[in-house]
Amino acid sequence: MIFQIVFCDVDGTLLNSAHEMLPGTLRAIRVLHKEGIPFIIISGRGPSGIEPIFKENGFRCPMICYSGALMLNDEGRTVFSEGFSRDTAARLIQWIEETAEDCVWNVYTQNRWIVKDRKNRRVALEESIVHAAAEEGSLASLAPSAVISKIMCMCPAAELGRIEREMKAAFPALSIARSSDTLLEIMQSGVSKSSAVKKACALYRIPLSAAVAFGDQFNDADMLKTVGLPFLMGNAPEELKRRFHQITDSNDAEGIFHALTKLGLKMD
Repeated sequence: MIFQIVFCDVDGTLLNSAHEMLPGTLRAIRVLHKEGIPFIIISGRGPSGIEPIFKENGFRCPMICYSGALMLNDEGRTVFSEGFSRDTAARLIQWIEETAEDCVWNVYTQNRWIVKDRKNRRVALEESIVHAAAEEGSLASLAPSAVISKIMCMCPAAELGRIEREMKAAFPALSIARSSDTLLEIMQSGVSKSSAVKKACALYRIPLSAAVAFGDQFNDADMLKTVGLPFLMGNAPEELKRRFHQITDSNDAEGIFHALTKLGLKMD
């Protein structure tokens, strides 16, 4: 086998357009487990948004959450965790509310998801997608010493580019990346899927050249550049398709299954 570990994004990659796992994908994961090849979920979601995937599909694996800020092993124990302070989060939220009025902020810390208004339609949609419940509150709900894993900003698609540029200029010490046409993921400087993949490979003592990664969005790009065997999903934006040459089928057409088969994984 030319690969020794697999990293996989969730939305738009592991799950299809109906937010379900296809049978070929699940079959491939089970074969990887049987062969002793680590399969690691790497997502902008938190643990509460990944646990339902395990329950619905009958498997478990390590997970890297919040686009690289938190890693849990297959028993749910913390492997590593990084984040920023409540004070930084407060400044960012104030900026969002003053500069990007039509945006909705979401605060994530460990397994908590805090929003200002749970009845907001965008929050309600996200709850239905990840099968997890947000907690209505504010930063005051957290201890002053709390470490924020991620803030997600839900933005109008037409405004996302402007908001991303202005936010990066206002907060150069934070890591900011698009995870969809309407979502910005904000983490501590240095936190990314790429940095998490490097840490995980070091822990498993596996060279990056023997790592496979699957992704479909801009916050997956650095991860795909880091591994030796990157696969961009066929449903990815055209801009990314111009940057990556190894493109598999879409998340609705068993892209993960077909790519791993081509790499030599025996599905018998």
